[in-house]
Amino acid sequence: MTEKSYRNAIRETLFQEMARDPDIILIGEDMAGGAGAGGEEEDAWGGPMGVTKGLIGEYGKKRVLDTPISEAAFMGAAIGAAAAGLRPIAELMFNDFLGVCCDQIINQAAKYHYMYGGQDTIPLTIRTTMGAGLRISAQHSQSLHAIFTHFPGLKVALPSTAYDAKGLLTTAIRDNDPVIFCEHKLLYRLREDVPDGSYAIPFGEARVVMDGEDVTIVAFSRMVHVATEAAKALAKQGIKCTVIDPRTTVPLDTDTIFESVEETGRLVIVDEGGPRCGIASDIAAMTADTMFHALKAPVKCVTPPYVPIPAAPNLEDLYVPDAAKVMAAVLAIYRE
Repeated sequence: MTEKSYRNAIRETLFQEMARDPDIILIGEDMAGGAGAGGEEEDAWGGPMGVTKGLIGEYGKKRVLDTPISEAAFMGAAIGAAAAGLRPIAELMFNDFLGVCCDQIINQAAKYHYMYGGQDTIPLTIRTTMGAGLRISAQHSQSLHAIFTHFPGLKVALPSTAYDAKGLLTTAIRDNDPVIFCEHKLLYRLREDVPDGSYAIPFGEARVVMDGEDVTIVAFSRMVHVATEAAKALAKQGIKCTVIDPRTTVPLDTDTIFESVEETGRLVIVDEGGPRCGIASDIAAMTADTMFHALKAPVKCVTPPYVPIPAAPNLEDLYVPDAAKVMAAVLAIYRE
């Protein structure tokens, strides 16, 4: 067990899984980190977030493929490689670029297994970044996990800790279905003790971060930390909250959520995705449909407003849900 950052936990998983399975390849932009640009050495970056640094030196250009700036081309190539028997890990630099390769992911990768009657698989992992906070504006800061969740055939993972990042990525790489692995940009420096050896966390099993009998809070990715901060502050006021991190939206551990709602009778969902047709509204609807008998108050969703992400730092900070907004939502339903 060694203290590792979220970034290093992901990198370590890539090293370990590529050593284990020679069919694993990496493909994407800047995998070699700006090689040949301005006299920089190969692997100078390891991608814009530094996650893949060192991999090309260890596994070479035949397994770490640095591509041109064409998401449509390299995502199509990754899907074809998966259909042919390899296990590609493709890096979609920002999830905002989904639109450039949307057909490849939602019409090919997601449907291939189903349309071929289960006779073939697409063992593809798509690593991508999500979330606001780096001051890089509306085209590089969105959280689009709800879009991926919408299409049957894709699995979607959102690790909130370094420990979960390693375990969930191991599961993603070994899965025979296409997996969208969403890494929040503001979590890369988060550190905690992580096992040095390989381990896998099953998809569809939520993590209960805190346990309480008054209000259930469900949160995803970085919002798990925001929700936990709010729950700790509320505990000082005598309000005990259960905080649940589902870890994956597909499959979604509704059992853990519903069991908690059965006990508390109150639910707040915190998500950085948009308020319309999002994960928060989806879980709210499922809970109202299935658990209406248990609810003591309306379900509350804490999400950003229905606007593009601002470029101005002060407005971006207002855009993202914070602990104060979560606390306000909890207090509003606790008092009913």
